[in-house]
Amino acid sequence: MPSVTVENYLKQVCLEQSRRGGDELVPMGRLAEAVGVTPGTATTMVKSLAEADLLRYAPRAGVELTPAGRRLAHRVLRRHRLVELFLVEVLHMDWSEVHEEAEELEHTISDKVLDRIDELLGHPATDPHGSPIPRADQPLIREDSVALASAPVEQTLTVTRIVDHDPEFLRFAEANGLMPGAKTRITQHLPHADAVTVETENHEPVTLGLAAAARVLVQSEDDDVT
Repeated sequence: MPSVTVENYLKQVCLEQSRRGGDELVPMGRLAEAVGVTPGTATTMVKSLAEADLLRYAPRAGVELTPAGRRLAHRVLRRHRLVELFLVEVLHMDWSEVHEEAEELEHTISDKVLDRIDELLGHPATDPHGSPIPRADQPLIREDSVALASAPVEQTLTVTRIVDHDPEFLRFAEANGLMPGAKTRITQHLPHADAVTVETENHEPVTLGLAAAARVLVQSEDDDVT
């Protein structure tokens, strides 16, 4: 069984590649920041993972997952996201506090227990934050969403995912109705203020800075958002 460190590296590479469209190499500096180590420590670990055929390492360029590394990364993400949903749906924990709990449990829960959780929850497609749950031995479904910060004005949008696990931001999003599945629309784009004003069903309009709006992913109801 891979170590916790190995699983964390592979998971972070997977997440970073996903943010870059799946095809770009992940810079070593970004990977080191994501796993919380120095670049030198990250490089040493990456070389070891490359020797194990879990990563491809290009000096001065970055890293990417091999097929074997991707399978392991998807297993970790599946455990993490199913555990998050279990904590919310079954144990009734708040969605703003389950990420850290799942970070611990993702390395200890057995496949047998995880499959039972998956069955109990009805084989869900997404976690509480809207992130896709990988299916066993299947590729991760690519999302067809855009950041709220770059979505068009005056179109009906559906919130699909919150990509920030900071508890304060999640509580802010919930208080303003920006939950996965909610309908919203941008009423104003304020380029000089680097902000957008949005209206969400059953909530007062709220203005978000573009950095905050980039953490909310949406889809257009008429599929004009690409």
